[in-house]
Amino acid sequence: MKMQRKIKPAEANGSGNSKPKSDPMSDPTRFYNRELSWLEFNHRVLEEAANRRHPLLERLRFLSISGSNLDEFYMVRVSSLFERAHAGDPALNEEGFTAAQQLAKINEFASRLTNDQQTLWNQLRTEMASENIVIVEEADLTAGDRAALEQRFMDELFPILTPIAVDPAHPFPFIPSLGFTVVFDLQHVDEQRTMHALLPIPPMTPRFMRLADLGASGSNGKRPAIRFVRIEQAISLFVTRLFHSYRPLGYGAFRILRDSDFEVGPQSENLQRKVEETALNRRKTGMVIRLEVDAAMPANLQRFVIEQLGVGPTEIFRQEGLLGLADTKELITPDRPDLVFTPYVPRFPERVAVLNGDCFAAIRQKDFVVHHPYESFDVVVQFLKQAVADPNVIAIKWTLYRTSRDSPVVQLLKEAVEAGKAVTAVVEIKARFDELANISWARMLAEAGVHVVYGFVELKTHAKLGLIVRREAGKIVTYCHIGTGNYHPTTAKLYTDISFFTCDPVIGRDVGRIFNFVTGYAEPEHLVAMAASPHGIRRRIMQLIGDEIGHAQAGRPAAIWMKMNALVDTGIIDGLYEASRAGVQVELIVRGMCSLRPGVPGLSEHIRVKSMIGRFLEHGRIYCFGAGHGLPSREALVYIASADMMLRNLDRRVEAMTPIRNPTVHEQILDQIMVANLRDNQQSWRITANGGSERIELAPGEEPFNAHEYFMKNPSLSGRGEALKQHFPPQTLWRRADI
Repeated sequence: MKMQRKIKPAEANGSGNSKPKSDPMSDPTRFYNRELSWLEFNHRVLEEAANRRHPLLERLRFLSISGSNLDEFYMVRVSSLFERAHAGDPALNEEGFTAAQQLAKINEFASRLTNDQQTLWNQLRTEMASENIVIVEEADLTAGDRAALEQRFMDELFPILTPIAVDPAHPFPFIPSLGFTVVFDLQHVDEQRTMHALLPIPPMTPRFMRLADLGASGSNGKRPAIRFVRIEQAISLFVTRLFHSYRPLGYGAFRILRDSDFEVGPQSENLQRKVEETALNRRKTGMVIRLEVDAAMPANLQRFVIEQLGVGPTEIFRQEGLLGLADTKELITPDRPDLVFTPYVPRFPERVAVLNGDCFAAIRQKDFVVHHPYESFDVVVQFLKQAVADPNVIAIKWTLYRTSRDSPVVQLLKEAVEAGKAVTAVVEIKARFDELANISWARMLAEAGVHVVYGFVELKTHAKLGLIVRREAGKIVTYCHIGTGNYHPTTAKLYTDISFFTCDPVIGRDVGRIFNFVTGYAEPEHLVAMAASPHGIRRRIMQLIGDEIGHAQAGRPAAIWMKMNALVDTGIIDGLYEASRAGVQVELIVRGMCSLRPGVPGLSEHIRVKSMIGRFLEHGRIYCFGAGHGLPSREALVYIASADMMLRNLDRRVEAMTPIRNPTVHEQILDQIMVANLRDNQQSWRITANGGSERIELAPGEEPFNAHEYFMKNPSLSGRGEALKQHFPPQTLWRRADI
C-alpha cells in the first residue's frame, strides 16, 4: 500500500509557493524548519512499514522505530522549544518563528504522523493475523486462555505491580518519562463509594504477553497460531486480585514523555557527578511535555489524569489505537524467520585474512577501508586485540562515545594496561541516553589503570579515533583507525559506516594532536592534513566550497557530493546556495534533517538532495569536491568525518575529518560508495523545494538498483585480496548518465 500523504510541509511552515524576494539569499524562508524536516524524515521511516518489498515483520520493525524516534524527538528536541514557549520567549528562529509558533506546527504535524502510524498498525495487524500472528482481544479469549493468564498474572505480574489508590491520603504518584500506566474507576462491591486507582507498569515489563500457541487452525491452516495479549488488557481482567472488594467501572491507559534535555554549565567542578545529578535526574523528573491518552478511556478518567498531571491542552494527545507503538518490536518473533530479512553475515576483509589476521601488515601494505555492516566490525576488534598482545606496541589511545554493555573494546583496553601498555581512553559521558553506561565504563577503566579523560565540559568529544604506537626497526610507527561511527559492535551490524586504517605519518601526527587537544587543552592549530572541530571542519568545508565556486567561475568543471545524516547549519547551507548560483553541480545524500531547499530558481536549481531509508541505517559522513575536474575523478578531494553539517558538530563538539589520499581507498569511497548511493532507486526519496519528500520511482526502461543489496553481494575495493581483483573490476558502477 502506498500511503496517502496527509502532511503538506510547505503549508506547515507558512512558506507555500510565495514568490521569491528580489534577493533569495536574504529570504528567511530559504531555510526549511529543522524540526519539521525531522518529522518528514520520520514519516519516511514510517512509510517503509508500508513498503511491500520488505518482509512483514521488518515492516513492523519500521513502525516500531518510527514510534521510538518520535518519543526521543519530543523528549530532546521539543523539550527545549517547550521551555521557551512556556516562558514566553519572543526570539525568532532562522525562518522567523517564535518557539510557541514552532511548537504549534510541530504538534499539528506530529498529530497527523501518529494518525498515519495507527493506520499502518491496523494494516500490519491484519496482515500478521493472516500469517497466524494474532493480537487477541478479551472477547476472543477461551476459558483455557483466561485460566492460563490468571496463573501468569499471579506468578509474573502480581509481585511487581503496585496498586495505588488516589485519595487525600494517597496522592497521585510520580510517573517517570516513558511511563506507561493503567488507570481504573473502581466501585466498592458493598457500598456506593468509588475511587480512582493507578497501576504503573514497571520498566522492562513486556508489553505483550504470549499465549499458548494454537494448532494449525489459523486462516492459512499451515502454521500454529502465535498469539499475544496486551498487558493492559491482562491487568484489567484480574484487577480485582489487586483491589479486593472493588469492581471496575472503567479503565484506560496513558503514557507520558518528560523533558529529557539538559546542559552542564561551564562552572561545573566535577563533570562526572554533575552529569549523574543533572542528566539522569532530569530524565526522571522533567516537565511533562506530552501526555498520550487512550481515546477509549472514559471521559471522567481522562479528566482525572489531566488534572492530576497539570498539563495544558497543547500537551494532550488523545490516541485512537495502540499507545506506545515502539513496543510493537516485541511482536517480531524468532519463530517466523520467513517474515524477516534473510540473515546477513558480514565479510572479513580478505587482505587481512590472507595475512593471517595481521592488521599491522595489512595497513603497512596500504591504507584500507572497512565498510560496515557489509564488512565485519571484528576487524576493528582484531586491530586492538593484536595491539594488546604485541610486545612492540607501547601506547594505545582510544575514544569512546557509545558502546555496548559487553564491549570488547572496553575489555581490551583493560587488558592492554595489564600487558604494560600506556593506555588513554577518552570517554564522552555526555553522550545522550548513554550517560550512565559511559560513566560505568569510565570507572571500570580507571580502576583497571587506564588514563581516563572525560573531555570538555562545554564540548562533546564525538570524534571516532584510535591510535596505536609501535616500535619497528628502531623507529616509532603510528597506526590509526578513523571512523564515521561508534565503537559499538551491535550498531556496526545495522549502520552503514566507514572504518579507515592507515599508518600515514602525517595522519598519525594529526590524530595525536587531536588527542592532545582533548587531554591537555592544546588546541590543534597546526593540523597538516586533517581538520577538527570546533571550527576547523567548518573552515575547511567553506574553503572547499569556495574553491568549487572559483572553478565554476573560471569555466572548469565544478561539483560537490556530500553524504551525511543531517544538514541544518545555515552557514554551510548558504555556502551551498552560493555554489549553486555560481553553477556548481551539487548532489547531497541527507538521511535525516535537511533545512536546505533544493531546486529553488535563482537559489538552488543546481542542487539535488536525496534521502535513503532501507534495511540498514545510513550513517557514514563523506564529503567530496571535484577540484576543477568534476565528480567522480581521481583528482577529486575526498574526506570522511564524524561530523554532520550541524552547528553542534561544527562548533560545539570535538570532531575529526580526514582526507582520503590512497588511490584505492579514494576509488572505493568515491566511485563505489558514493556512486552506488546516488544510483539507488529502490530505497531513496527525493527532497523537494517545499521541505517535503517523494519516493524515487523507476523511470521507463531504468533498471532497479538497491545500494544495500549491491554492497552485500560485492566486495569492497580497498580490502580485497588478489583473488578478488578480477571479480570486481574498478568503476563498474560509474556511468555519468546514471547520476
